[in-house]
Amino acid sequence: MKTDMYTIYTALKNSRFGLMAHLGVLYLMMSTILRLALLISSWSAGTMTFWGLCQIFFMGTIYDMVFCIYFSLFFSFLLLLLPDRIYGSKPYRYLTFLFVFLLLCGTYFVTFAEWMFWDEFNTRFNFIAIDYLVYTDEVLKNIYESYPVGPIFTAIFLASVITLAMIRSALGRVLEVREKFSSRLFHAALIFILALCSYLFVGQSWRELSDNNYVNELGSNGPYQFVAAFRSNALDYQTFYAQGNEAQLSQQLKKMVGKKKDDGDLFNISKKIRPATGRNNPKLNVILISVESLSAEFFTRFGQKEHITPFMDQLFEKGMLFTNFYATGTRTTRGLESITLSIPPTPGMSMVKRPDNAKMDNLGKVLKDNSYDVAFLYGGHGFFDNMNVFFSGNGYRIVDQTDLKADEVTFKNAWGVADEDIYRRAISEADASHAAGKPFFFHIMTVSNHRPYTYPEGKIDIPSGTGRFGAVKYTDYALRQLITAAEKQDWFKDTVFVIVADHCAGSAGRAELPVERYHIPLFIYSPAHIPAQTVSKLSGQIDIAPTLLALLGIKYESHFFGQDILSDTFQERALISNYQRLGLYENDVLTILAPVKRTDIIPAPLSNVHRIPADPQNSNVLKAMALYQGADFILKHRLNRWQEKGGNDRGKELFGISAITK
Repeated sequence: MKTDMYTIYTALKNSRFGLMAHLGVLYLMMSTILRLALLISSWSAGTMTFWGLCQIFFMGTIYDMVFCIYFSLFFSFLLLLLPDRIYGSKPYRYLTFLFVFLLLCGTYFVTFAEWMFWDEFNTRFNFIAIDYLVYTDEVLKNIYESYPVGPIFTAIFLASVITLAMIRSALGRVLEVREKFSSRLFHAALIFILALCSYLFVGQSWRELSDNNYVNELGSNGPYQFVAAFRSNALDYQTFYAQGNEAQLSQQLKKMVGKKKDDGDLFNISKKIRPATGRNNPKLNVILISVESLSAEFFTRFGQKEHITPFMDQLFEKGMLFTNFYATGTRTTRGLESITLSIPPTPGMSMVKRPDNAKMDNLGKVLKDNSYDVAFLYGGHGFFDNMNVFFSGNGYRIVDQTDLKADEVTFKNAWGVADEDIYRRAISEADASHAAGKPFFFHIMTVSNHRPYTYPEGKIDIPSGTGRFGAVKYTDYALRQLITAAEKQDWFKDTVFVIVADHCAGSAGRAELPVERYHIPLFIYSPAHIPAQTVSKLSGQIDIAPTLLALLGIKYESHFFGQDILSDTFQERALISNYQRLGLYENDVLTILAPVKRTDIIPAPLSNVHRIPADPQNSNVLKAMALYQGADFILKHRLNRWQEKGGNDRGKELFGISAITK
């Protein structure tokens, strides 16, 4: 007897398990059509080869079948135990047709959701999809404002009705089958054995056969990836990543962060920072703006031909522009984590979203200790992505959409108020702090440069809701309004503006960590205090805090991984990551640490995507290990904590600490 899948399908379709067999074939057809559509939509970006195409459809079909097998487990158990008198009854027949109809609706909906997700992120479902389930209000509003929901749901309903009509007779024949328990047991056991084999032998690593990330993503299955992302939402560094000798890596990390004396304590990178001669402006105000999805590619300075950032293009000539600057991650929370904590990204969720994330050494804490009014201002609802909990727990006061009065809001969409609205509130907050005689540090997070790309009409020459370029141009317009309004205030001449992106607009590329998809602008502007200049040193978001504090001339005890970019001793490098892969970009080499203790390097990553397995003792790998293993150690042992009133949080083990998010 043959044991191929067709034989198994034939055996199943002539039993009461034929329902699963027919629906499985239908799902395989729909999944293949979706895979083909996604492939065509990404053809120009993927540079596919014949082998890559074979890999996409071969591996994709395997993952599709594995998902079908897993999905069938519960129903196989039901079909095994259901007596014939119930199985052959009219109520069961009607319930079966209703179930199939609802299942078809759900399948078509998931297909649409996968298309939408790919259109936004160029990946199958991943951690972001998990996040979107948590924040359903914002996500559903975003979908409603971005897509023609009515026609789409109508199409899903009609497609489900038509499909049900097409398979109605086949389902009817299955419902007429009468089968002995021994036969049912054989078919159920067959499905259980296939599921067990899939669990034991088919994993995430099967799809990682190509250097082309598009091939790996297209060769996956969306629902399968969704479940895998849910299971691996947090990754234990010691379990999944290659590690080096702690003592040696600790010494190396201390040198990398500029600690001159080694006290012998593992990964204790604390050091006292004293301002350099000539930098003594400790009471300058700071307005730091994290701009949603502001890729470097949108600016004329970096090759954009559409002139969608006219104000910033001019402003760049009047301040300090960092041209070789990189985001650490692909999500807003990663950017906020790096800017605020100056710590490398660790696997899984960012610290912003993790439990027990309060009282960590951070930029705002240093400034608050120097009598600054410290606040986080967000154009949306701060419960999103746990931002309010994180910032309030780390010494910031919060101003978000809920704090704005009705007359302060001129426009809002699914993600929050227009950038102009939160900027106007920032001006009034600054006026209040200045009137009280306090310097201020405001960290503003914007929302307008985000799908559905809607903004107030009549502000720019691109209609609202027509695409990313319009949102970018409105972002530029709103920044002009902020700077123009600030120039009229008494506090302007003693204020430093820091403009940086949280991450790029897109994160997908042929490589696992496409370096060009992390390139963002960093701009520091204070015409009375900071001369115009261009800084081309390779650097990243973890360097913002120490660089800014050096410009302000503030002395403090540092637990930061970042360095002052303007220092003569600055070591050029950038850290980039996604949820699982951790990268160190240095000297035109990208070193990647990945699960299953994989260590790779990619020479010249801006032009090359081919990774080369690297020995764990490779000097580049050891540097990456020092940074990421060190960050994991520091977080687990709470070495970067402060105690608000007496005592000392440093050095406490994580064990026993509550893991409940406030």
